[in-house]
Amino acid sequence: MNRYDRGLMWFRRDLRAEDNAALHHALRQCRQVWCVFVFDTDILDPLLARGLEADRRVEFIRESLVDLDQRLRALGAAHGQAATGLIVRHARARDAIPAIAQALHVQAVFANHDDEPDAKARDAHVLGSLAHAGIMFHGFKDHVVFERREVLTQAGQPFGVFTPYRNAWLKALTPFYLQPYPIDRHAASLAPLPGPEGGEWNTPVPRLSDIDFAPTNLSQLPLPTGARGAQRLFEDFVERIDRYHETRDFPAVKGPSYLSVHLRFGTISIRQVASVAYQMHLQGLQGASTWLGELIWRDFYHQILANFPHVVERAFRPEYDAIRFEHGKHAQTLFDTWREGRTGYPLVDAAMAQINQTGYMHNRLRMVVASFLVKDLGLHWHWGERYFADHLIDYDLAANNGGWQWAASSGCDAQPWFRIFNPVTQSEKFDPQGKFIRRYLPALQALPDNAVHAPWQARELELLAAGVQLGATYPAPVVDHAQARERTLQRYAVVKSRAAAPSPSGSHGHR
Repeated sequence: MNRYDRGLMWFRRDLRAEDNAALHHALRQCRQVWCVFVFDTDILDPLLARGLEADRRVEFIRESLVDLDQRLRALGAAHGQAATGLIVRHARARDAIPAIAQALHVQAVFANHDDEPDAKARDAHVLGSLAHAGIMFHGFKDHVVFERREVLTQAGQPFGVFTPYRNAWLKALTPFYLQPYPIDRHAASLAPLPGPEGGEWNTPVPRLSDIDFAPTNLSQLPLPTGARGAQRLFEDFVERIDRYHETRDFPAVKGPSYLSVHLRFGTISIRQVASVAYQMHLQGLQGASTWLGELIWRDFYHQILANFPHVVERAFRPEYDAIRFEHGKHAQTLFDTWREGRTGYPLVDAAMAQINQTGYMHNRLRMVVASFLVKDLGLHWHWGERYFADHLIDYDLAANNGGWQWAASSGCDAQPWFRIFNPVTQSEKFDPQGKFIRRYLPALQALPDNAVHAPWQARELELLAAGVQLGATYPAPVVDHAQARERTLQRYAVVKSRAAAPSPSGSHGHR
């Protein structure tokens, strides 16, 4: 028996009609369900203000909504219902959702959790507005396997160290947590869009220009959009997952899953991918075990954000806020060389070319360029975190913040502050033949393998033969790594005297 006559399903970071917790519960609990997505101007307007009107994420969302709309219509048609598509609005979500709910006379709104601070503030506002109108608001876990305070230490506190968290995560996992939420069998509850086709409630997904954005090069990139695109990528990855542990660190090799953007926007279910990885892990496939570990890292960073929201503005470990980083015009100049890929360190510059040209960066390279920004250039991790936030197509606050604080040694389970990546040895180890470097730095195309990692160390004849002129066709190093390393050790020495200070409650001591 239905609990409500009418309900509204609010899609956010869960753009799929399969194995979707909130959609499942809405269809089960309501006689009629409408589905809505809001291009939230509270999110989009700041992007436009920063000159990011060509944003691959917005285009990815738009294309994925087209796929979602088609799937919802197909589900409805299979149950004899026409026009069961998606209602799409371009407005402030905190205002639009209550207005839509009241216009459709629904008794409840269903949505999946989002633990980012701005999202929680938005949801609190929506909850208040709905409550004032006598409308219920139901939230569900969908984006991770375990969220918030589901996995705790023996002392009942959130984990701040990954390895014991992973062990507790695996111990807590049962088939229940990976079961899919069926949609098809309940899809008869999908309601036809009100009014005529082309009217206020039944229009196609808006074009980018309708929401003041411009097309990007997304269609030229090997990144399929929507739930169907996610399934193709996942099927391809499963075929090579057994080698993941061997290939994942080499940017010139097809090693990663390339599913990060799909997990970010929920065009694929975390339960689906984790279930496959876990079964292969149980069979002893090392590649699957390694990838499962990456999915657990994802849960870990999301529970860090939920339980320690101060990490958005400050270091997870407070003693690291005392470090004095470079500032002023000199710092801005250093940052510009980094973001524009002009540091003179080929692997760093090739990685920045990759993100600038595609919106994606290989995970190994994210660690390399982050370490270089903080520990070679001496800049605060916030600078790099914000740049990634604007340019990564798979940007996720929890993972991005966790990754940058890891590189800066200020985060949970972080790289020790005295351990500093050497960009040249990283290049030699993970791009030994320079294939990735040459793909993104054509100026170095003709350099021999032994010279492409550090052109300033090449013989003059090698540079001449390759047509490389340091300072002209390719920049000389912006800093000397050995000297920068010494400055970083001095800069971080302030942490020594504070290292014994207590960490945030429950964050350490459970190694």
